[in-house]
Amino acid sequence: MTAYFAITAAYWAFMLTDGALRMLVLLHFHTLGFSPVQLAYLFVLYEVAGMVTNLTAGWIAARFGLASTLYAGLAIQVIALVALAQLDPAWTIGVSVAYVMIVQGASGVAKDLTKMSSKSAVKLLAPAEKGGLFRWVAILTGSKNAVKGLGFLLGAALLASLGFSGAVLAMAAVLFIIFVAVLVLMPPGLPKGRKGAKFSEVFSNSSNVNWLSAARVFLFGARDVWFVVGIPIYFYAVLSDGSEAENRAAFFLIGTFMALWIILYGIVQALTPRLLRAGKHDEARLIGTAHYWAWFLSSVPLALTLASLASAGPEPWLTILLVAGLLLFGAVFAVNSSLHSYLILAFTKAERVTMDVGFYYMANAAGRLLGTLLSGLTYQLGGLALMLGTATVMVVLSALAVQRLKPQVLTEARI
Repeated sequence: MTAYFAITAAYWAFMLTDGALRMLVLLHFHTLGFSPVQLAYLFVLYEVAGMVTNLTAGWIAARFGLASTLYAGLAIQVIALVALAQLDPAWTIGVSVAYVMIVQGASGVAKDLTKMSSKSAVKLLAPAEKGGLFRWVAILTGSKNAVKGLGFLLGAALLASLGFSGAVLAMAAVLFIIFVAVLVLMPPGLPKGRKGAKFSEVFSNSSNVNWLSAARVFLFGARDVWFVVGIPIYFYAVLSDGSEAENRAAFFLIGTFMALWIILYGIVQALTPRLLRAGKHDEARLIGTAHYWAWFLSSVPLALTLASLASAGPEPWLTILLVAGLLLFGAVFAVNSSLHSYLILAFTKAERVTMDVGFYYMANAAGRLLGTLLSGLTYQLGGLALMLGTATVMVVLSALAVQRLKPQVLTEARI
């Protein structure tokens, strides 16, 4: 139990800085005149690094132990934050983009080392009673996303009050203190690793793991296609006239919306086992539930796409509808995400948990990469309608992949 709380605290600290950093980079470079596609480029290496990291981190953790990957993730994030503060406004746009991409790549490595370590540890530390695994992973994931939502708000507030470099250095200092505390206070209990672990074990032979990973690609692609660039830039266009005072107000309002979205997402994730009465249902029933919620999710971006096609521009009613619709999307998305996070741990065996979780989160990063690339591109080419229509198609593809999941005989009893 102590190890679980220590891991959760470290994960919270990391995700607070991760959310703040994303908002800082997006808003700061938008005010410098970066186009939606250029803004998307800033996050590309972050997602590519996440894919590579998740593919290898499962093997690294199996070989050297979960604690080592957790510590490495926190340390790399501190280094990335300090490096980002060295950005020189006198650099050309090309040099600035390349530099930020590299630093964001390091941050992507850090995030996925930390995430894989934390999620794998839940499989090993969760209590064995019925529903225990679903409840513990929902609490970890839900609380993490609520904290990340606060990070979005923190990032916007720090940018407006301390400026870009000051905000980044302040976060680096706080995260370094937390890293040292975790390093000193982490109790024993996590696996130390096994020397015979082979890299080839990363690729799963389980059809359920593979189909769930495919569903994850399109689920998170559907979110990030609007979340990363399109919607923040749309709201900025609606809220700001370009003056410094309007910019500051827009920063706070956009940061507040993004924060509320993530916090709502996190709260619903944490409550999903209770909302679905998961402790009373077996694995087969929860897979059927995942089918239903996947299709329900697709109806939300579809309705928003139709609304955007009916609008002549950024009209007030459309903005209000977008806010309400995207919050609903966040709540339904959270149920889907929570079910996925439980099912990947239920499908895997304890002896290869880091491998399967790493592969699954590689798919997660692939979805974010796909969504990030399409976010700037679809918004620049076709505005809200094309962006939201793309999200709809991705949710449908995710639902089709979820339909291929089959019940297994072994579930939490094997822990």
